[in-house]
Amino acid sequence: MVFLIVIPDIKMKNKILIFTLYLVTIMILISCADKKTEDPTDPEPEPAKSIASCEGCHTNYATLKSNYTPDPPAEGGGCGGESPHYEPYDRVYLGGDGYQTFKNNIHGKMPCVTCHNGVDGTSDKAKAHSGNFIKKPSSRSDAKCATCHPDIYNRTKNSLHEQGWGQKSMVVLRSGLSNIPTGFDQLSSTMKDGYTKNCGKCHASCGDCHVNRPIAGGGGLSNGHAFTKKPDMRDICVTCHVSRGGHAYFGQAVGTVPDVHLTKRQFTCLNCHTQNEVHGDGNIYDQRYKMGLLPKCQNCHAGLEKSNTYHQAHLSSFSCNTCHSQDYNNCGSCHIGAEGARVASYQGFKIGMNPISETKPYKYAVLRQSLMAPDSWDKFGVATLSKFDVKPTYKYATPHNIIKWTSRTQVASGKPCYDACHVMKNTDGSFRNKQLYLFKSDLQSWEISATQSITVDGKLPYTWGVK
Repeated sequence: MVFLIVIPDIKMKNKILIFTLYLVTIMILISCADKKTEDPTDPEPEPAKSIASCEGCHTNYATLKSNYTPDPPAEGGGCGGESPHYEPYDRVYLGGDGYQTFKNNIHGKMPCVTCHNGVDGTSDKAKAHSGNFIKKPSSRSDAKCATCHPDIYNRTKNSLHEQGWGQKSMVVLRSGLSNIPTGFDQLSSTMKDGYTKNCGKCHASCGDCHVNRPIAGGGGLSNGHAFTKKPDMRDICVTCHVSRGGHAYFGQAVGTVPDVHLTKRQFTCLNCHTQNEVHGDGNIYDQRYKMGLLPKCQNCHAGLEKSNTYHQAHLSSFSCNTCHSQDYNNCGSCHIGAEGARVASYQGFKIGMNPISETKPYKYAVLRQSLMAPDSWDKFGVATLSKFDVKPTYKYATPHNIIKWTSRTQVASGKPCYDACHVMKNTDGSFRNKQLYLFKSDLQSWEISATQSITVDGKLPYTWGVK
């Protein structure tokens, strides 16, 4: 601090007095400045925590890296193929803005052992992880989440998101057992282990949506242990719903464009799929379309019955996706650790007979090839599924790639409205638009017995002339 002192031309006695006053003023200013820097209310850098504690260890990256346990060899590819890899120490490190967010949240005010059990106050990793330690508290949501969130727990414990009942049902029924949950419990431990390592990778407890990356995304803390009330669409939802949901919604396949709900309205998953639907209603459903809280097109698009010629003719007999979906990704060789399927994943489009007419009212629907084969579980002790034919291999589908004008709704000028979707005979005897429909001839040999009931053979209008 520099002061420029100018003393007027007055008597020496007055000059000395004035100069003295200036000096006193300067000393007071300097004293105040020093006091401000020493003010105990100013924030001090937080000292490093002792590693002899849960938080101290997990906020010390060097300690985590020097003490980590390498992952065992990866097993099972699951529906999304192999997961991205994060090192074990990166998955459990507490740091960054997310960690500060966590510390300011009610969950961050609780001792670590409240949720994780274990032993605090030690730098011994084995001791810290003893005491009935729980790596993932939401895997014990009955004890660790329900106390504070009883309503959500009671809704979620049987939800499709957490339990994957639809997938389990297919395995159970094709194994010749009664439906879920009883039938799944009757499967061999080898088959249940195979399910967990493959199909189960995308079925989640509370933490997989609100704290962690999903297992399919590599697992571990997604943001320094921050609890996220509304999961991020790309980082969380699409990590699991990638092969058919996100892949279609973002228009990632060659020849497709993003879903109109994204381009026109910037909808995220939760704009249509409500919190109550995602959490479930507490009931068990062996098929996801039976869930009563699923979104319906008519919730937003009211009065469609007479809005145009197409709707007048087909709204009650065709699912909306039949006309408004683009080509979509069909499941392929990603099942059961890349084994068990016989055809690689592919983009396609097929219309067939509605396989769930007891749940959905339409006669025709978009179908997705699941590619389950009789020997898909051979790796897990079942050479051939005893009741493989109990359900079709093509399933009711609702691709998330909706657009108004598709190859079936847009016709050339002067052509009738059905020119791009009805099967019509060409002058050379071949049939146009036949490729849109599922015929018995489209099935693989192992699919015929299970699936021919929903092919269109002999069920299309007689005037189309196709057999």
